[in-house]
Amino acid sequence: MTQYFYTKGETERAVLVGISSRSTGVTPVMTREHLEELAFLVETAGAEAVKVFTQDVDKPLTATLLGKGKLEEIRRFVEEEEVPLVVFDEELTPTQTRNIEGVLKGRRVLDRTGLILDIFAKRARTTEAKAQVELAQYQYLLPRLTGMWTHLERQKGGIGLRGPGETEIETDRRIIRDKIARLKEQLARIDRQMVTQRKGRGKLTRVALVGYTNAGKSTLMNVLSKSEVFAENKLFATLDTTVRKVALRNVPVLLADTVGFIRKLPHHLVEAFKSTLDEVREADVILHVVDVSHPRFEEQMEVVNETLAGLLDAPRPTIVVFNKIDAFTHVVKETDDLTPVERENYSLEDLKQMWMAKEGEARVYVSATRRENIEELRERLYEVAREVHSARFPFNDFLYEEGTV
Repeated sequence: MTQYFYTKGETERAVLVGISSRSTGVTPVMTREHLEELAFLVETAGAEAVKVFTQDVDKPLTATLLGKGKLEEIRRFVEEEEVPLVVFDEELTPTQTRNIEGVLKGRRVLDRTGLILDIFAKRARTTEAKAQVELAQYQYLLPRLTGMWTHLERQKGGIGLRGPGETEIETDRRIIRDKIARLKEQLARIDRQMVTQRKGRGKLTRVALVGYTNAGKSTLMNVLSKSEVFAENKLFATLDTTVRKVALRNVPVLLADTVGFIRKLPHHLVEAFKSTLDEVREADVILHVVDVSHPRFEEQMEVVNETLAGLLDAPRPTIVVFNKIDAFTHVVKETDDLTPVERENYSLEDLKQMWMAKEGEARVYVSATRRENIEELRERLYEVAREVHSARFPFNDFLYEEGTV
């Protein structure tokens, strides 16, 4: 099965490849949905996805992931259309990468992990973020050195080629390991500084905004803190944790906007972004921001919950914020093929009657861009923050008496 994507502009062209497999439980429907996200990742990296190839296999092949016939089909297409880049939705082993490149005869082969690392390299702004990304890139490249550096000699730009090795080709594994060691030392120093800073915030209730990438965390942060955190409708728009002090009535809290999570988040990045993720580990309250308008928001919630389970040593008080309700619509009237389907938004009353509102944690429905129902969120957050503050400072309860500041 093949699908086509068309985008505007003079950008690098790529084909996308995904597999479904009975052994892994990934269905063809799931594969198509995952490739839609991969297309968004490719667009975020600055490329154009021109075609999608999928294959349903009993079990992914150890040597090439795909069957020979499918790889030959991809080879013919990229040669005829002169497409330089082939992106796989899976993480490829070094052997698979070399074997696939051999079949595709010189086309660059990039897996999902390499693509995400490239986006992080493009988005990194601060010294810490750049060091974190560079460390993750070197750890990813180390087992893939064979053929990689000559690859970089041939082509200086393009998706998947940003970052270490682009300006100076390194072929010695010892040099790469030395670079990794130095970056780890640098990040350890930054981490110690961050620990010292966080100790100074010990008396304040700390709230971490977490969620799938592009769920609207930064926009919500701007609304709650009345600040201007960078926000953009792209994946991983912000990598650096931003912390703002906010007063909820008379309870001071610290809001931390963290890096977005994603399906199959590369473990190199999780390790490298330790100091950033410590804002989540040390939070008193979690604001789990969900893009409720996304057709697979339940799967995204599951990804975030699984990631949090791996980060947190114990559950935290959590408020699930269903964001983008202004884009969450349903069909009002079916029409013929020539007339657009009529849709309208759910009301807040309707949303509160749905299954999402009847799960365990507190649930709030908002539109951060339109500032809808933000006061209810503030009230819920105040109640949770007050409980945390009260438990930490039991003799300060008089602060909460009506009319006292």
